[in-house]
Amino acid sequence: MPSPARIRGTIASVVDQPADLRALRDVHKALADVNRLRMIRRLAAGAATVGDLAETVGLSQPLVSWHVSRLRAAGIVETRRTGRETRIAIRAGAFSELAVRERELLGVEA
Repeated sequence: MPSPARIRGTIASVVDQPADLRALRDVHKALADVNRLRMIRRLAAGAATVGDLAETVGLSQPLVSWHVSRLRAAGIVETRRTGRETRIAIRAGAFSELAVRERELLGVEA
């Protein structure tokens, strides 16, 4: 007999989920990791390389690159290749756009 959690998961996968709400969920999932939040806090001071972020959060460079890819997919950061280095920066307007989009999608007044 399937567990209650498995039953809920199956039901949730069948229910039609609007794409705009799934996109909002993806942003929140990207921000739900403490290491990613620490990276964002470092990036608030200015652009950084993967090596800089690895030093800040104490993770390996491949793991930092993976976290950066999650943040980039959510539209929070942007990357720019300069020679052998990749510079990461918070995308201009990312958080203000997120706040506006959340209010609109969820029907919450400012």
